[in-house]
Amino acid sequence: MVESRTMGERLLNRILPPPGLPRRLAVQSAIIATGSGTFLTGSVVFFTQIVGLTPVQIGLGFSIVGGVGLVGSLPLGHLADRMGGKRAWVLGALGEAAAFACYPFARGFWSFVAVIVVASVADMLANGGRTVYTAAALPSESRVRIMAFMRAYLNVGFTIGAGLGAAALALNSHAGLIALVLANAFGLCVNAFVVSRMPTIHAPRETRTRTSPWGVLRDHPYTALSVLLSVIWLHGMIFNEIMPLWAVTMTDVPKPVLGALFALNTVMAVLLQVPATRGADSLSGSVRLMRWAGLASAIACPVIALSGMTHGWLTVAVLAAGVALTTATELWASAAQWFFQTEIPPADQRGAYVGGSRSIAGVAKMVGPASLTFLAIQTGGWGWWLIALLFLGCTVAIGPIIGWVERTPRNGAAVPAPEPVTVA
Repeated sequence: MVESRTMGERLLNRILPPPGLPRRLAVQSAIIATGSGTFLTGSVVFFTQIVGLTPVQIGLGFSIVGGVGLVGSLPLGHLADRMGGKRAWVLGALGEAAAFACYPFARGFWSFVAVIVVASVADMLANGGRTVYTAAALPSESRVRIMAFMRAYLNVGFTIGAGLGAAALALNSHAGLIALVLANAFGLCVNAFVVSRMPTIHAPRETRTRTSPWGVLRDHPYTALSVLLSVIWLHGMIFNEIMPLWAVTMTDVPKPVLGALFALNTVMAVLLQVPATRGADSLSGSVRLMRWAGLASAIACPVIALSGMTHGWLTVAVLAAGVALTTATELWASAAQWFFQTEIPPADQRGAYVGGSRSIAGVAKMVGPASLTFLAIQTGGWGWWLIALLFLGCTVAIGPIIGWVERTPRNGAAVPAPEPVTVA
């Protein structure tokens, strides 16, 4: 009896984050993801049938949003620093809820662009506030582990939301499509309320003088680290866009199997995100995890290419191995990035630093789809080896870049005394 109770407690400790604020943050993640997942499941159908857009107009609208994110992430992150994380988070969530409530009234391209740009700006402010707040509110020794719980609960919420969205689509009606949007608006309002009830916590001031947000881009070592992280995160583009296109056009895998492969990613993300953070509570441990992430993606590329030369169930198994490797990259890279983004910047400039990273990542998101599609698909498969070399280069470069980061003062703040990082 005692042994079974101990096993039950261990299981609960793996599923439930610590009580108090960590658990409230995890629940908040599930709430926001449920609304987002509901909307995203049927967003394209909503835009075509309710707003009256063509696929080209939808793509152009999201490209405009990408440009707004490229320019706006850094100043909005800086604004979150100045406002305080909690206030920016709540205001951003309410602004995004208002934008989604306006979606059913959008008719045509320009009203769609206006609403989606407002929603994007509000989302950037909310995300900046969320980063600032969680980094300040959580103790450094458990911060990454708790953020892993938040990510795991986020994936649970997306899964629930996808099911609700599919049910709404099954109604095959305008009312069902509008319900998708309003569900997300409601979820954002609930999210704002939950966040508003959390304790108010301010980041300590570390910067000696008031600095411009654009000074983040003059922190060249951190900029180099952000570029490296944005390249590592191309694995997500490979999983979501390139690998399905490769599977459909270059392999004999049945199309329904793609759904099962996506489910494998979700299950791994929910069950393994917290264990994958082991070691991410230190700089040297985070460097090691980022090396593992780069290697996993480097190996995944030729594995995926191999699926173009196999048949039947062997093809399914090879693609499943590719999914497992890209998911491992997601788990390890997430853990390492959380440490880098919360421990390296000055506490009172985390929003600006993370915003700068997102602006740099926006360039990769703009260049990545066309470049990766050409290398992977148009070359007939040999381009996968070039993509693998790109990830391998990141694996080699992470140590020297972190060493450079350690030796350089941060944007107006004193240099901390960090632990030494072994550069291999």
